[in-house]
Amino acid sequence: MEENKIISPENLVYKKPTLMNNVPMHYCPGCSHGVVHKLVAEVIEEMGMEDKSVGVSPVGCSVFAYRYIDIDWQEAAHGRAPAVATAIKRLWPDRLVFTYQGDGDLACIGTAESVHALNRGENIVIIFINNAIYGMTGGQMAPTTLMGQKTATCPYGRQADLHGYPLKFTEMAALMEGTCFVTRQSVESVASIRKAKKALRKAFEASMAGKGSSLVEFVSTCNSGWKLTPAKANEWMKENMFPFYEKSDLKDTTGM
Repeated sequence: MEENKIISPENLVYKKPTLMNNVPMHYCPGCSHGVVHKLVAEVIEEMGMEDKSVGVSPVGCSVFAYRYIDIDWQEAAHGRAPAVATAIKRLWPDRLVFTYQGDGDLACIGTAESVHALNRGENIVIIFINNAIYGMTGGQMAPTTLMGQKTATCPYGRQADLHGYPLKFTEMAALMEGTCFVTRQSVESVASIRKAKKALRKAFEASMAGKGSSLVEFVSTCNSGWKLTPAKANEWMKENMFPFYEKSDLKDTTGM
């Protein structure tokens, strides 16, 4: 067989996005971040926006997102990614601008920035990784931690009278006048990955069309924080997180 034989497109099983840098990842084995990174890179490449995309990375597990996807990035202070993205998009309206944030960054310290950017209808996309725990700092309770779920700071399980209730931030975003597309997805199976990729592309296209803010939530795993194997973490997510954080398009006024 010839070493340089060209593979026809219909026979190509897997192609690595050219935007993905060939560097070791710091994420734990089984983490959802790597899959979502790949989807972001694929969609940007397929849209031909390689030179006109700007990502804003947060503080948290995905703080090094800029190492993996070869586009322009801006680092933001903890929780302030939507504010930074707002400035970038207003200065460069022709850019595809998105934030990439975990639940602690977006729905705790950054709640105000997230709420007001979405409510203003800024033409940005907020990518929201919800794994119901603080992964980077040791597995503490997050705003999205489920009732009864055990973490380092609620070792007997989350209790409403002591800790309050899990925050359904995506449902909040769907009620805001400024949002045009709000969806909740996951990446634990091939079918889910395909749906998630379509949702991500719609969000990116809506932002470029000036239709308002989009929020794409990914219900995700944190097998290290949950103290489960990758396979068991996926099962736990299906059994516990999906019933509470239901996957669907919560709002779509894009007409796309």
